[in-house]
Amino acid sequence: MLTIKLNNMKFHSYIGVYAEEKKIGQNIEIDLACQMQSDQSRYTDDLTDTVSYGAIYRIIEKTVADSRVDLVERLGQQIFDDIRAVYDAEIVAMSLNIRKLAVPVNGIFDSVEITLTDTGKRGADQ
Repeated sequence: MLTIKLNNMKFHSYIGVYAEEKKIGQNIEIDLACQMQSDQSRYTDDLTDTVSYGAIYRIIEKTVADSRVDLVERLGQQIFDDIRAVYDAEIVAMSLNIRKLAVPVNGIFDSVEITLTDTGKRGADQ
């Protein structure tokens, strides 16, 4: 089994519940792990036998740039949907973490983080 991970990607986003979050934006960090259907690339050394992590990065980059959602949970689902639109047959499961580094909460902490998992199934069993 092959898992491709993209760790600590950094983006400036315009997501959030409050108008200021959508106006000035904020920095977020994303980690993504994709469990692949095949690990054939370890035998062939051919990019067409795997999923390009560069292509995955560009999908995430575009999704974050285009999104104006309120919740990081919804952004995570948009990322999953956009990746699955291209690589549904190749990816068995995905997991991602999204960290908001500056949140409108009166307290001292580094970030707020959510974790989502996508197994390709829809509904209550996901």
